[in-house]
Amino acid sequence: MAMDAERRQAELIGQFSAQAAALSSAPQLAALVLEATSHPALFAFSELLTLPALSKLAGTQYASSLDLLRLFAYGTLKDYKSNSGSLPALLPDQVRKLKQLSVLTLAESTKILPYDQLMQELDVSNVRELEDFLINECMYSGIVRGKLDQLRRCFEVQFAAGRDLTPDQLTNMIDTLSDWLGTSDSLLHQIQEKIKWADTMSEVNKKHQKEFEDRVEEAKKSIKLNNLSRQTSTYGGMTTFSLNLEE
Repeated sequence: MAMDAERRQAELIGQFSAQAAALSSAPQLAALVLEATSHPALFAFSELLTLPALSKLAGTQYASSLDLLRLFAYGTLKDYKSNSGSLPALLPDQVRKLKQLSVLTLAESTKILPYDQLMQELDVSNVRELEDFLINECMYSGIVRGKLDQLRRCFEVQFAAGRDLTPDQLTNMIDTLSDWLGTSDSLLHQIQEKIKWADTMSEVNKKHQKEFEDRVEEAKKSIKLNNLSRQTSTYGGMTTFSLNLEE
């Protein structure tokens, strides 16, 4: 199911990217931003922000649409309310989308979301409205899975789709992955050295074993020769004794 959702996101991003590349005027591009941020199945926007076509909005009267797209990529409903004076008014579909994205942001930091916190962040006035939103707009859409705990007044998050990474988060992730790669390379080198040492010791043990077996064989041969020599000497003595009797 998660793979299907990711595939759907990729398809939508591809569609909007192709549309943006075919547009030339700022009003058309602003309308495209409105369509993308209102789409019920699109929850990733950072790739659209990097499109050269959308950079045409910068410095125009539609520049706020670019800021709005950036908000949908990284921000929350609370962020919008703090900057609503410089951003376009939201349509009902955009408000719902921004609330969904706000839930995802909260789920990144903790898996137990108190109802009171959610109601404040989502601008919801009562528990019934909050639970309906979590069920109908979040769980049914597949962006989160969890359990509504009415007794404890909280939402227990079991799964939440990831949001776009901010440039700072992306840099930190790259640094973390680089450190992990360096540690992995060092560990791999140590393992290879231990394997090489084990192979060397195995060869040494095989050589010692062969030398030991050769010595055992030599000892066996020596014992056999000694026994044969003793038997021959005894037999010879008995033969001599018999001859003396016949005389």
